[in-house]
Amino acid sequence: MSGVQTPSIDFDAFIFDLDGTLLDTADDLGGALNRVLADANVAPVAEHVYRPVASNGANALLEVGFGDKWPELEQLALRQQLLDYYAEDIAVHSKCFNGIEQLLIALEQNNIKWGIMTNKPGFLTEPLVQAIPSLRDAKAVVSGDTLAVSKPSPDPLLHTAEILDVDPSRCLYIGDAERDIQAAKAANMYSATALWGYIPSVDAALGWQADFNWQTPIDGFNHI
Repeated sequence: MSGVQTPSIDFDAFIFDLDGTLLDTADDLGGALNRVLADANVAPVAEHVYRPVASNGANALLEVGFGDKWPELEQLALRQQLLDYYAEDIAVHSKCFNGIEQLLIALEQNNIKWGIMTNKPGFLTEPLVQAIPSLRDAKAVVSGDTLAVSKPSPDPLLHTAEILDVDPSRCLYIGDAERDIQAAKAANMYSATALWGYIPSVDAALGWQADFNWQTPIDGFNHI
């Protein structure tokens, strides 16, 4: 796709990333991280520190928490510990970002299909989606381990489009990480950056050259 802000386009399907796009999950992820750090007698990490990396997976969170010590630690064991803690309290604080529920309702009312494609593993994706009533009507949910590859590979997005029975070129993928935009381009889908999400900075996110840069989910109404 073009990589520039293009005029309004009608789409047959919206596909969303999960963490940092549909859901604000940072505090539950940060809570799991701080439980791991407490077990290791390491100082907790403040919200403003863990929030920017909340979309980047367990290892990124742990690296922020342990700092220079991280390369020397038992990384697999600590990753599993964090995931176990997170699974215990997966939806205590997590909620839809403001405007997401209205956008999903509008998609439904206009008979536009919508699905979820996340790098989050399925054993976490499925209970989280079920815990959030607004997300239960997703017509497709594809996780990071549904296929043998994950984003930035285009394959999971192409698989999502196949489930939705929509041509990839008629899909819009919305995400808050560079790999989301890369995957959409490789899948020949339009892309939108969720600037409300866990982006490193607005300047960095604009540099990803998505087709659209949305300040809030309500910007999605321009494409319904």
